[in-house]
Amino acid sequence: MRTARRYIAREIYRSTAIILVALVGLFMFFSLIEGLDQVGRRLTLLNLFYLQALDLPSHLYELLPIGLLIGAVLALAGLAQRHELTILRASGVSGLRLLATLWLITLPLVAGAYILSEYITPAAELQGSESRLALMGRTDGGRLSSGYWFKESDAEGGDRIINIHTLNGQGHVAGITLYEFNRDDTLRSYTQAKTGQFSQGRLDLHDLTETRIQPEPTSALADARVPKAPIANVLHLPDRSIRTTLTPERLIARILTPERMSIADLLDYIHYLKANHLQTDRQEVALWRKIAYPFTLLVMMTIAAPIGFMQTRRGGIGPKVFLGIILGVGFFMLNQLALNAGMLGNWPPWATALVPSLAGLVLALLALLGMERRHHLSLWLRQRRLEHSTS
Repeated sequence: MRTARRYIAREIYRSTAIILVALVGLFMFFSLIEGLDQVGRRLTLLNLFYLQALDLPSHLYELLPIGLLIGAVLALAGLAQRHELTILRASGVSGLRLLATLWLITLPLVAGAYILSEYITPAAELQGSESRLALMGRTDGGRLSSGYWFKESDAEGGDRIINIHTLNGQGHVAGITLYEFNRDDTLRSYTQAKTGQFSQGRLDLHDLTETRIQPEPTSALADARVPKAPIANVLHLPDRSIRTTLTPERLIARILTPERMSIADLLDYIHYLKANHLQTDRQEVALWRKIAYPFTLLVMMTIAAPIGFMQTRRGGIGPKVFLGIILGVGFFMLNQLALNAGMLGNWPPWATALVPSLAGLVLALLALLGMERRHHLSLWLRQRRLEHSTS
């Protein structure tokens, strides 16, 4: 069985590699065509190629499950068409044992998917965001028309809201506005700074204007008289440094897609959001999906097994590959539908992330068990006919 496993693994790896090269190449081609409109003085064609290369791990991350499904169906259908699976079944290898063999073949891909998900894709996504900020002055997501918004608690027990107009990478920012509130949610100060930098738990502001408001401004105006002391003081300062829980990594996390972050970064960002009483539903769902991502490949192989095994004596490879493509696209759409429905319906994060994979796994196992039952029934009927003919 070891020789057969190596042979099947070689066929599946080769088919999957061919499918992934075709899919990733197609996606990168369309992305390159779309990016040609941005080429100009600031972004050269060489820069565009560099950004596309940084997007390669992200494309591979998205397409690996579908590529494995189509590649496995293609390889298994080829084995079935050449009657090699029939020989294995005739030698006493059951469908469930073949499925166990396929799972064993998938384990190296699961390990590779974990490395891709935890190290390669987050590093490439981070570098890609930094490069887009440097080359284009913007990145793809996380920004409102008013800029980037952050909330945190300050040392005096109040809250601080930070608005950043531009992220320049490496913790450098521009167009900063700070709203500092007291414990009772009254505004304490309002600060605008041209530039700043986050480093070592501090935010260093440069060339700023700070407006400090009296603790009780309403009482100063209660008698409708001109107050003796000004209600607000405006200060122009060259520099100011404040303690903050924001870091350059958390700034970038704000603009990254949660699924592109590593588990450690996601846990850190979720902790930051919870500490500041912000919503974490999207990040928690992404955390569960990151945990389940490597095992999605086992689900894809399970779905491919009954497609590749069925009708080994009839039909060609084409219908099976087409069915595999339909199931792969359907699984991708089901994942997105579950994500959106889970966010709208406040489903538990684990259910939003795992239900599509578990549903696909159960359906594939039921289909395989049904095929195995029909196979044993066919063998039993054949044996009965032989007994009747000999008698």
